[in-house]
Amino acid sequence: MKLSVIICCYNERASILDVIQKTQAVQLGPGWEREILVVDNFSTDGTRELLQAIDDPEIRIFYHERNMGKGMSIRTGIANMTGDYMLIQDADTEYDPFEHPRFCQRAVETRAAAIFGSRVLNGQANYEYAHAYWGVRFLSSLNNLLFGGHLTDVLTATKMIRADVVHSLNLTCTSFDLDTELPDKILLSGHEILEIPISYSPRTYAEGKKITVRDGFHSLLIMLRDRLGLSPVLKPADSPVELHEGQS
Repeated sequence: MKLSVIICCYNERASILDVIQKTQAVQLGPGWEREILVVDNFSTDGTRELLQAIDDPEIRIFYHERNMGKGMSIRTGIANMTGDYMLIQDADTEYDPFEHPRFCQRAVETRAAAIFGSRVLNGQANYEYAHAYWGVRFLSSLNNLLFGGHLTDVLTATKMIRADVVHSLNLTCTSFDLDTELPDKILLSGHEILEIPISYSPRTYAEGKKITVRDGFHSLLIMLRDRLGLSPVLKPADSPVELHEGQS
């Protein structure tokens, strides 16, 4: 089995190398190999310069030629992955790469279509902002109502999805709304999404947190769009082509 870890970054100079190193330090378990795909979404804070110094056969790095959104960065990773499963790992310190073996173990046990890491399963609730906590609760409940799932954390960043499933979804979102489009279309395709509890260390806006209430509202619109079957057809111009791979 091969795991493709997709790390998307935009102006994460303070943490990107640490996240990559922690990801590489993780032992996934017997029978697993790994590739790391880092997608830089046109960072301007020196992140690119740090990535350009990386020379490691396990790591492939892609650079967007303009800021195309986190969702498009994930789609770039999906388009270039070679693994049996993909796993999204944020480039900041909110989510811990040392959780990855637990996802791999569950995948071996179940061959699940998708496994999400829940920040609230088992009674956890570690959030900096009340609006973030209640927003996730509301959107998770709405997603369950509209798509028949049983999710506790629809907006979690750490999502593991089987390659054949994610390649079949016709993804169109380019921003944080992809976090909603993924579960929408997985469930609409008739697949089940499993959850496992994960640790979570939220950061503040002053520390670089980027997602806002506006993104939550946009996620709501995406849910309604997908439920009503209004998802646009993926056009060639929307494909993740404005990039080049760099390995120096």
